[in-house]
Amino acid sequence: MAKPLVVSDDEERRMTVIEHLEELRRVLIISLIAWGVATVIGFLVSGWVLSVVLGPVHQVIGAGKPIYFTGPVDKFFLYFKVGMFTGFILASPVILWQVWTFVAPGLHRNERRFALGFVTSAVLLFAIGIGFAFFAMPIALRFLIGFGTSEIQYLPLASSYINFVLILIAIFGVTFELPLAMTMLGLAGIVSARTLSSQRFKFWIGIFAGAAMVTPGVDPVTPTLLAVPLIILFEISILVIRALRR
Repeated sequence: MAKPLVVSDDEERRMTVIEHLEELRRVLIISLIAWGVATVIGFLVSGWVLSVVLGPVHQVIGAGKPIYFTGPVDKFFLYFKVGMFTGFILASPVILWQVWTFVAPGLHRNERRFALGFVTSAVLLFAIGIGFAFFAMPIALRFLIGFGTSEIQYLPLASSYINFVLILIAIFGVTFELPLAMTMLGLAGIVSARTLSSQRFKFWIGIFAGAAMVTPGVDPVTPTLLAVPLIILFEISILVIRALRR
């Protein structure tokens, strides 16, 4: 009579790790394919996106003023960079859903019902962050360009300006995910609304310090424009966690 096959704990853990790696590979492949397809679309509409991106600087230096580039291939790479960035934004719902499918097996059944809300909230908060970045950019640019003596004039170079804008958009978009991250930690029981509310001033200081570190430049305006809405979102997160944990 054949003996039953016994799988040791080490072998079971090894199989679990392999399965996780295979799942991670699937998530990465699907995400990269989605980003690649969306990048093609982003490159096709990059001219329109560039006109939107140039809006804040034109509000400051005047509409119709030229933005310069210095190298023969700079303009092409500029469009390609904008296309890739636009593609990532367009593919973000697919990427976020793949992230959720990777994380979901480790959650309890009652926590998995937040799947649609997680993806929808993440996309919405990222979009709000981008929108607020476009609101903040003209304010920051007016301060930065107008600082100091008028004998030093601003020459808008396309590459440096676009890099500044894309970095700012990415920072605002990602940091506006703060309430979602806090809500997920609250649902997991890692943080509580009581702890967050009792230590709020420490978190406020941390938000200001983080905003100062991640924003480009050394001016006080841009970090403040990022920190103030993050503090508001932080307070909203406390209310959301308190409501969901009842």
